[in-house]
Amino acid sequence: CRRNCRGNPNCLVGIGEHVWLGEIDENSFHNIDDPNCERRKKNAFVGLTNLGATCYVNTFLQMWFLNLELRQALYLCPSTCSEFAAGGGLPKDKDYEPQTICEHLQYLFALLQNSKRRYIDPSGFVKALGLDTGQQQDAQEFSKLFMSLLEDTLSKQKNPDVRNIVQKQFCGEYAYVTVCNQCGRESKLVSKFYELELNIQGHKQLTDCITEFLKEEKLEGDNRYFCETCQSKQNATRKIRLLSLPCTLNLQLMRFVFDRQTGHKKKLNTYIGFSELLDMEPFMEQKDGVYVYELSAVLIHRGVSAYSGHYIAHVKDPQTGEWYKFNDEDIEKMEGKKLQLGIEEDLAEPSKSQTRKPKCGKGSHCSRNAYMLVYRLQTRERSLTIEVPAFLQELVERDNCKFEEWCNEMAEMRKQSVARGKIKHEEVKELYKRLPAEAGSPYDFISLEWLQKWLDESTPPKPIDNTACLCSHGKLHPDKIPIMKRISEYVADFFYRRYGGGPRLNVKALCKDCVVERCRILRLKNQLNEDYKTVTNLLKITVKGNDGFWVGKASLRSWRQLALEQLNEQDEDAEHSNGKMNGNTQNKDESNEEKREEEEELNFNEDIVCPHGDLCISENERRVVSKEAWEKLKQYFPKAPEFPNSKECCSQCKILEREGEENEALHKMMASEQKTSLQNLFHDKCRPCLGSWPQETDELYIVSQFFVEEWRKFVRRPTRCSPVSSVGNSALLCPHGGLMFTYASMTKEDSKLIALIWPSEWEKIQKLFVVDHVIKLTRTQAAGADPASALYASEPQLCPECREGLLCQQQRDLREYTQATIYIHKVVDNKKVMKAAAPELNVSSSEAEEEREENKPEGEQDPDFNQTNDGAKRQKISHQSYIAYQTQGIRRSTRHRKVRGEKALLVSANQTLKELKIQPSPLLPSSCLGDTDRPVNFERGPLLVNALLCFIFQADEPIADYAAMDDVMQVCMPEEGFKGTGLLGH
Repeated sequence: CRRNCRGNPNCLVGIGEHVWLGEIDENSFHNIDDPNCERRKKNAFVGLTNLGATCYVNTFLQMWFLNLELRQALYLCPSTCSEFAAGGGLPKDKDYEPQTICEHLQYLFALLQNSKRRYIDPSGFVKALGLDTGQQQDAQEFSKLFMSLLEDTLSKQKNPDVRNIVQKQFCGEYAYVTVCNQCGRESKLVSKFYELELNIQGHKQLTDCITEFLKEEKLEGDNRYFCETCQSKQNATRKIRLLSLPCTLNLQLMRFVFDRQTGHKKKLNTYIGFSELLDMEPFMEQKDGVYVYELSAVLIHRGVSAYSGHYIAHVKDPQTGEWYKFNDEDIEKMEGKKLQLGIEEDLAEPSKSQTRKPKCGKGSHCSRNAYMLVYRLQTRERSLTIEVPAFLQELVERDNCKFEEWCNEMAEMRKQSVARGKIKHEEVKELYKRLPAEAGSPYDFISLEWLQKWLDESTPPKPIDNTACLCSHGKLHPDKIPIMKRISEYVADFFYRRYGGGPRLNVKALCKDCVVERCRILRLKNQLNEDYKTVTNLLKITVKGNDGFWVGKASLRSWRQLALEQLNEQDEDAEHSNGKMNGNTQNKDESNEEKREEEEELNFNEDIVCPHGDLCISENERRVVSKEAWEKLKQYFPKAPEFPNSKECCSQCKILEREGEENEALHKMMASEQKTSLQNLFHDKCRPCLGSWPQETDELYIVSQFFVEEWRKFVRRPTRCSPVSSVGNSALLCPHGGLMFTYASMTKEDSKLIALIWPSEWEKIQKLFVVDHVIKLTRTQAAGADPASALYASEPQLCPECREGLLCQQQRDLREYTQATIYIHKVVDNKKVMKAAAPELNVSSSEAEEEREENKPEGEQDPDFNQTNDGAKRQKISHQSYIAYQTQGIRRSTRHRKVRGEKALLVSANQTLKELKIQPSPLLPSSCLGDTDRPVNFERGPLLVNALLCFIFQADEPIADYAAMDDVMQVCMPEEGFKGTGLLGH
């Protein structure tokens, strides 16, 4: 066979054996990489791990490390560690923890110089600065802030070579010179700089950018200069003059600029040409110095957007003069006849949109991604030889020892894996030869799934579990044969001895009872169509005398379908009889629920069984069939209830039927009398309203709305609903007997809980129903006074304590909930979506009337029934009509309107928005603005059930999908830069 025959238990081909039968490479026995791959190569530099989005930090660290003067000065910084200060060294059981930024930089540089690792972890340095490893920052800003921090830290050192290293290496001077056009007076303001920020927009060469930086600016019109000599505003010129240059000249190319149209930063992806030698003498005020610089580093931002990309660096080794590309962990020597510095952009952009690269002469380069160029003053002095201080070298050697131990441990694990793999290889080859069961020899059944796991080296085999293949009798189920394999007894003995498990399924394991039952079911399935035709013909014969049997008409209409379902259920019951056929035990509650559902479904002929278990009295639901037809049906439904033609109907049902008829007549009469007596209570339009107190009376009575609704149901359908006997006003009172509602609340939010009754109507209610408590409202008004000055009192009076407790409980219920529903969707069109999702917020009166979606109330067909005020049609209300709705008491629909793309979510009051964002299927994108740590039930008010959540999102500008980039800045959040980090002294 080319593949495994699933239905054939004797086929043992294609179960994973091909991996073991041939020669196997040793590396396939383990998934452990060669530890030597993590070892530093000879004469190679050490890389830095990218902690998420820290590539911008890594590029500067590598560039500063290759500044030999800076490295030597940092090595001269004394350690604050007391053990080193005393000369005793660091205890072996204690890890070194740098205390200052200088110490972190010292330790990093020592590891970069003498570590045996291919790359090291800078997390201690990054953590000390308080940087967010998941957020990519502005590299140029990081450089400025760190240099300022380092200069401030080193300023406390006593050694001048250490204290002044930043100024010596990076600090130059220029002057802002302003010349008055009237008197020629020259004003000069001297300032220090650590880098020159050059505008590249509209330029093609670096020298053009420097020229623009130093060009003369005219101060005219409103921008005129106040001259101290002339004592008035005069036209003037202003320019920058370079006074002195540092040893290391940092030129920042301003690639990232603010776009006023979009309000975001953007990147200028234009080519800028630069040479390996830069003569700064033409730009200097004093021409008597040496100002020839040679290129030492090119820092590159790879990517077309200001909000995404990856930082790398091309840096020159000052000792060998060779160029290297530093890309986090990976460091590559840049070789070739023509060195191409700053060329890294081709990976990020489709070839069609690329701008053609300008031609560059010998010793010149051009780049569209270089954002910083570093030049060093050309000198004939030999480069420094830097030695790592003893205490730092001890730390490096300790780390190297740990690395060697790790390498040895990994190598030993590889050896052990190979040895185990070879033993398993020989074992599998031998067992597979003896796996097939020979004819006439003892054999065992074993799961195909387990055999495949045994042959799969990646998953160690577990004990053999055959319980999923057992029937209710504890033997092998015949339907499970396709997923089993027949193997020799010798191999089975080995498996159970080595791995354990069970139960063993040998020659006698196949269940005979299940085979017989399966055959019976198959025969009945095949015979069903013929029997259906036979029964159909037998039903056409008229039965004479009392020879037949009663059968339900509904059962006769669907008996073939019932029989087929029953046979299939028997089939499934046989498969799942032990509750473990699929390897999973059913949940107890789920199985009980399924049983209840099955019990609710009527079986064959149960549709004519009365509640007392006897023959029902309705002859319209049953008919007589012949004895031959009944016997055929009994073959398929042996447990069906049997009622001979001579069987009498249920005597209890006959008595109940007579009583029911009498009760129905009584209820109809009672409902008619009550409806006639209480016409005003039945019709909403005749009931009084607190919003406009009727002038004809000063007294009104109160009953619960629940009582009114239940009574109306009875009046409309007296034969289906029970009569109402009690008013039940206790639900409106507190345990002390006081009223739970104020007059104001009864006119507004509590109006849906009460019903007002006329005094004349109240007298009739007292006669017709049991009244547990009388609740009366009284109006007091002076003669001729304004109706607005009327006073209202209730009997019983309001209970203030219980009223306050009720309000608190209502607020608590709104704020403390579990498994409540909220709805979340993306707003594409604010107006459309808000109108669809929250119609109560729609204040426009000119829009078309919304669709009616109230369900028709029960009994609307009754011509006397009308539940709306003044016959007005019920409609959804807007925000403007909210007050009118409260006073009129119109019931508003609470059904949620579905919006396209909307997701319903079950939440609890103590959940936070962050928990919603980090669900396996996130509902809120990471660009959601606001405090996501705040609970769903937040301070401005509770998030109620069925609430609509509105969030604000900032849209990113289009960004290409860069497969080669591992860092992406999130444009969606407001930029905070290095706020809160150690770079700003926090």
